[in-house]
Amino acid sequence: MDYQRNFFIIALLTVTFIMWQTWQTEHNLKYNNESIDHTTNNNISQEQFTGQTDNNQTNKIIKLRNDVLSLEINTRGGNIENAYLLNYLETLNTKKPFTLLTTSKEYVYQNEIIVNNVTDENWMEITKKPIVYKTIQNKDDYVLDDNQEELQLPLYYIDQDGVIYTKIYILKRGSYAIQINYNINNTTKKLLKTNLSGKLTQSIKCPKEYDENRNFFLSTYRGAAYYLNKNKYKKYSFKEMKNKNLYIETKEEEGWVAILQQYFIVAMLPYTKNNIFYTKYLDDKAIIGFTSSKFEIKPQQQKTLRTTLWVGPKIQEKMAFVNHHLELTIDYGWLWFISQPLFKLLQFIHDYVGNWGISIVIITLIIRIIMYPLTKSQYTSMAKMRILQPKLMSIQKQFKNNKQRFHQEMISLYKKEKVNPLGGCLPLLIQMPIFLALYYMLSGSVELRHAKFIFWIHDLSSQDPYYILPIVMGATMFLIQKTSPTTMTDPIQQKIMNYMLIIFTIFFLWFPSGLVLYYVISNMITIIQQKIINNELKRKSLILK
Repeated sequence: MDYQRNFFIIALLTVTFIMWQTWQTEHNLKYNNESIDHTTNNNISQEQFTGQTDNNQTNKIIKLRNDVLSLEINTRGGNIENAYLLNYLETLNTKKPFTLLTTSKEYVYQNEIIVNNVTDENWMEITKKPIVYKTIQNKDDYVLDDNQEELQLPLYYIDQDGVIYTKIYILKRGSYAIQINYNINNTTKKLLKTNLSGKLTQSIKCPKEYDENRNFFLSTYRGAAYYLNKNKYKKYSFKEMKNKNLYIETKEEEGWVAILQQYFIVAMLPYTKNNIFYTKYLDDKAIIGFTSSKFEIKPQQQKTLRTTLWVGPKIQEKMAFVNHHLELTIDYGWLWFISQPLFKLLQFIHDYVGNWGISIVIITLIIRIIMYPLTKSQYTSMAKMRILQPKLMSIQKQFKNNKQRFHQEMISLYKKEKVNPLGGCLPLLIQMPIFLALYYMLSGSVELRHAKFIFWIHDLSSQDPYYILPIVMGATMFLIQKTSPTTMTDPIQQKIMNYMLIIFTIFFLWFPSGLVLYYVISNMITIIQQKIINNELKRKSLILK
């Protein structure tokens, strides 16, 4: 079988698959103004989504910061209004930190964790009473000092009955996990019934400055997800929310809810049992949240409810440390079993060389060295097929009116000469899953976001701004095509192959530069290996000199 034709057919199918999957993602996330049915069989009340307001009480913004996070917390409700990732920039050419949580007029992405006073009749009813917290220390800015490993911000509120609610934010050095401890001190003589609720809210329409999926070929999932031991890890897209609300009762304590985007995630991890996980689609906003069962706090006793809020990048090791299932949100597609080992190898190499581009070059060398026996077998099979071509033409001419006899004679010739006509396809069939796995890995790994290589390549996760790498890749593919042995004699087929080469190169103009770099290096290694194998085959008289 002809190497170039097989290569381009499989490659074109691969690119077509990526385009189809990308279109599917875009189609699922596309916003439209269709009517929404909110009549679902659950008991979540409307107050849960309207928030708590109080025009008679004043509120202020408290700033809380460690070395990787900068948070702005509103004392009205005691929730985070804005969250900035200090180690990640909004765009490549700015010094402004990436904004993950925000409450701007154009775009809302916020969280809310509250404690509610409940009754036996409806323990999921949200307290309508407004809460404005106060700080124990009279200051508005809390910063983790160089000699500190942990920073705490306690906010407190005393209701009209004298119950003391203390909401404590805990930040640790180098961590995107925010621990939120909710302490309820029942100083009264009455039995207090309460529960813990939390929700994440995000606008469906995403302005360009907050949208990472600007490139068609880099479009990734933006939507909700949750994890339960019973249901495992599942995505729940904004489109699904429009059609049907999620409502799951669970007795587990390990579950979490989250909203995902390409490189970043906000997740809530409640450490309470008997939670209800739910979604809601309201006022052009998607909501996913949890509500715990009610807790009883006896007079003169207190109870602490704990929640962890992850606000940050999708870093596997750090997320797994917080919850050993949270790293599942890093989407490596259906080839995750290839992508994960490749990324771990890439990260291992990067720990030594300190450059992600050079790491990609090295991992390409490793892959091609491992695949060299298959590559050699491929070229040997192609050379033997080329030698047998005159005999095959003769058999075809002799039995042109008897297809069954022609196939029998052809198979007999292959057996006699010990030639496997499919031998040239095996390396390609192995390489294409690796290619796809690298695509998923490079598109979903935040470590490669804004990662520099050399010269003009300042972001290996985005396309080459000057299209130099795709053009070099096209040139190396053309060189491979011209120097490879071929049985193709039809001029029309040769023209089709040239057109496919051009189309394939055009597709790569929008691929991540890290992926194109892999293919450029792979092609260069192929040219070198091809030269070595051809010289060896010439010495063995397996190809025409």
